[in-house]
Amino acid sequence: MYLTILFLPLVSSALGLAGRKLGPGLQYLSVSCLITAALLTVVAFYEVAVCGSSVSIHIADWISLGIIEAHWSFLFDPLTVSMLLAVLGVSSMVHLFSIGYMGEDPHYPRFFSYLSLFTFGMLLLVTGDNYLVMFVGWELIGVVSFLLISFWHTRLDAAKSALQAFLVNRAGDTLLTIAFFAVATISLEYGSFFTTAPYVNEGVLTLIGLLFLGGAMGKSAQLPLHMWLPNAMEGPTPVSALIHAATLVTAGVYLLLRSSPALEYAPTALLVITLVGAATAFFAATTALLQSDLKRVIAYSTCSQMGYLVAAIGLGQYSFSLFHLVNHAFFKALLFLAAGGLLHSVADEQDQRRLGGLVALLPFTYTALLIGSLSLMALPFLTGFYSKEIILTMAGSHYTMQGHWAYLLLTATAGITSFYSVRLLCLAFLGEPAGARQVYEHTHDQPLVIAVPLVVLSILAIFFGYLAQDLFVGIGSDVMPMPTARLDGEFQPVDLTPTVLTLLAAIAAYFIYTTPSAALGLAGLGNTALGRFLTAKWRWDQVINEGIVEPALAFGRATSVRLDMGALELVGPRGLSTILPKAGALLEERRGFGSFIPLVPVMIGVTLLTAGALIA
Repeated sequence: MYLTILFLPLVSSALGLAGRKLGPGLQYLSVSCLITAALLTVVAFYEVAVCGSSVSIHIADWISLGIIEAHWSFLFDPLTVSMLLAVLGVSSMVHLFSIGYMGEDPHYPRFFSYLSLFTFGMLLLVTGDNYLVMFVGWELIGVVSFLLISFWHTRLDAAKSALQAFLVNRAGDTLLTIAFFAVATISLEYGSFFTTAPYVNEGVLTLIGLLFLGGAMGKSAQLPLHMWLPNAMEGPTPVSALIHAATLVTAGVYLLLRSSPALEYAPTALLVITLVGAATAFFAATTALLQSDLKRVIAYSTCSQMGYLVAAIGLGQYSFSLFHLVNHAFFKALLFLAAGGLLHSVADEQDQRRLGGLVALLPFTYTALLIGSLSLMALPFLTGFYSKEIILTMAGSHYTMQGHWAYLLLTATAGITSFYSVRLLCLAFLGEPAGARQVYEHTHDQPLVIAVPLVVLSILAIFFGYLAQDLFVGIGSDVMPMPTARLDGEFQPVDLTPTVLTLLAAIAAYFIYTTPSAALGLAGLGNTALGRFLTAKWRWDQVINEGIVEPALAFGRATSVRLDMGALELVGPRGLSTILPKAGALLEERRGFGSFIPLVPVMIGVTLLTAGALIA
């Protein structure tokens, strides 16, 4: 059963390669594979997480070089099956949604093949029993994300966004590769590495933890490697939903969660992880505050929520981070798919300011977006509340510098999240109509094949947090055991400050954006220095481009001119093309090799220099 869960998405991807022969039936075969895998995952979750029966499967030996050993083996423990629940639950709904959303695209077989391969890569990442198998899945989802974001490759923006995502992730992957070299000196196997960690020098573990954070910065869009995530919106909406909810952005968080037994012995690394996560959450929330692109607002909310997860890991609250990761997968997938349905109904108009008044025309879509937004805002008794509030409560009870820093920034982020979520609903649905007449004339609510995944995800966004909280958090939970030193936070009363701030921000946003004069006055904020600063994303892209990218390109260009077209050219092609004809002419003139002897050392030197340059 466990290998079936792993390889069904791969079978679905292979079917996509034969999509032209299968015809429209391919879509339903692909969805059937994913739904079957999701249902088997529920059984696996019960066996492993609830009943405590972890499973390890060895397939074949791979590498055996002295102390470096790695095998093709897979581990299904509570952390793995929890991730599978989010990945396959969301992926199956995204596949079903894609039947209605991408059914008219002439290249839908290729799309379904890529989508299923993307899911398989994520499953490989989370089920691997060692860091090397994880790295194979890590790189596979990086490659397939490039193919999916640039699926409509004739659009320049899509191609540029895919290239940016790929290159930014290369930066994080480089740091992760260096970390694996350090880990290999201990053991690439999870069990051996974690067992040995208490006896390893703290400086080594700190270095490994910081390098792991560097890898997570790329995949999970943490400062300063967050730039690719909002621009990944250029891909089809199902791709955005899968990337933002359950696959690519959660890979970095999973890496840190999986490595938590070793991170416990690297307090400096945990401190840096906390600061980076809290800063990312606040930065992304303030950036989303004045964005006009509907999908970009939701994208920045993903970046912000990833900051919550990373900050919780830095504070040692691993089970709470995992719980919020699973909860976030469901309500964020709902938000993206509902937003995709909205755009599908209004001729792909993404500017919130050019919509409005759609609540009467799209009541079902509005309800789905409302449920997703309320869960994102973590209002009481919805899924997001049970994980987000407990992270804030634990941060407040963590009496350290980083605990206070995280609590202040994350609490402020909660209020800002509430404001821009209600702003989105008001501008798109509740305000006065501001779009073109033909957009409203052709507006229609969602067909059944799109409505079904929205209904399923809406139910999960409402009830999953309440039903699963005792499985994921608490003293009796074995999904992610909490360090004994931090059990005191378990008995802290729930901090209502973030909830009160969330409600006040929501009320303020509602009255502002349903009152035309107030909304017009607030819109003027965008013309102030602060407004331009936030709209320009804190000018972070400008700093990266002018401070790092352009100097690096200039250095590379100058080096290329001086080295490739200079020294190497003289001792290489140009030097050979100059010396050899002269040598030949000399031989022809003297008709003997004796006169050629003085040139032999020169030619040997040129040959050695050329060979050395090629090897280097």
